[in-house]
Amino acid sequence: MADVKQEIIRMIQSLPDEVTIDDIIAELYFKLQVDAGLKELDEGKGIPHEEVEKRLSRWLTK
Repeated sequence: MADVKQEIIRMIQSLPDEVTIDDIIAELYFKLQVDAGLKELDEGKGIPHEEVEKRLSRWLTK
């Protein structure tokens, strides 16, 4: 748990001095989502590149 706390402290310290609480929350949420995505990939739950291209092509042609 201390590692997570230190990582968050470093992340906040890397933000500009004019940062708002909303900015910090947004950064934390972004990190949470990225970490969750990476965990899914590590567990083999990702979507193959070809499937992503197929889905995107349907969105882009509408």
